[in-house]
Amino acid sequence: MKKIIKNPYSHFILLGLVLLTLPYLAEAGAIRNSTVTVIGTTIIYTIAALGLNVLLGFSGLISLGTAGFMGLAAYISAYVTETMALPFEVAVMAAIGIPTLLGILVGILSLKFEGIYLGIATLVVAEILREIFINVTPFTGGATGALAGRPVLAGTFQLNRIQTYYLIVVVMVLIFILIHNLTKGHLGRALNAMRGSEAAAQAMGVNIFKYRLIAFGIATVLAAVSGVLYVHYVGLSYPTTWNLMLSLDFLAIIVVGGFRSIFGTFIGSFIIFAMSELFLKPIPALANITPLVKGILIIIFILYYPNGLANIKHQVSHWLVRRKGKRDAFGQTKAEKKNLTRAEVRENDTV
Repeated sequence: MKKIIKNPYSHFILLGLVLLTLPYLAEAGAIRNSTVTVIGTTIIYTIAALGLNVLLGFSGLISLGTAGFMGLAAYISAYVTETMALPFEVAVMAAIGIPTLLGILVGILSLKFEGIYLGIATLVVAEILREIFINVTPFTGGATGALAGRPVLAGTFQLNRIQTYYLIVVVMVLIFILIHNLTKGHLGRALNAMRGSEAAAQAMGVNIFKYRLIAFGIATVLAAVSGVLYVHYVGLSYPTTWNLMLSLDFLAIIVVGGFRSIFGTFIGSFIIFAMSELFLKPIPALANITPLVKGILIIIFILYYPNGLANIKHQVSHWLVRRKGKRDAFGQTKAEKKNLTRAEVRENDTV
């Protein structure tokens, strides 16, 4: 039983099973159908944010272009399936392959930039893509956006809204398992070493160029996957969706949820996106303060919980240990006082 509890795969699968029950709860009237839609979109954002977490949390490279790559994949998938009338599987390969090549190219250019300058460079790429989304009307539909239907698997099996939601949950669980395996192995150790000090990592034999490309490749692949799922789940893609604010939301997700944490990314996505959609935006008086709430959350977590919600348990336990071991004016801890008192009582009983 303990092995099952400690097995992270079982945790991912259990989370997936819980999420799979939501459509049944909606059919029973326990929750609204719109809640299922919001959770499905939250899962899609979790996948994209997890790619940024690999890039920023593990390798220490910042990117503000996640929304641009996600939008590019969405438009490619919509164009291939609707305009070119090609199978969904072809659209997925094109929508993942093209943004990934662009992401690797950005990774090559990243060798020339560091820190905030790298973030600005990726933001420039995202803004160029956004201008393409607005102006290249034959490809994107311009300001009216691009429409996409539900996925058709193997050319015959047409998914409905609920089945598409199931597909999203399954993809999320598989990606969680894949990223866990990658980050717990040699790749994770190399990225962590590179985050700590590139010079030290290079001295230990880590190929900085290679692992930068891998980090950008993983982040772009996950952004592309989430873009494909988004356009076929929501059914449309607008240029205004893929803006800087969305990229900053992905950054907020990993700050609130926790760097280098898979579950933390899901928790952060739920807090940043799902809670605002379910609890703030339905109330007219609170709908306009959603960015303010997100900003306050980021400030609070940076100041008081820099490791995010995923690690808050360890922070609380560390605080309790410090409180328990706090010494008074005589240099004694509470535990030492208790032991001394017990010894005195035993001594008095003996006398």
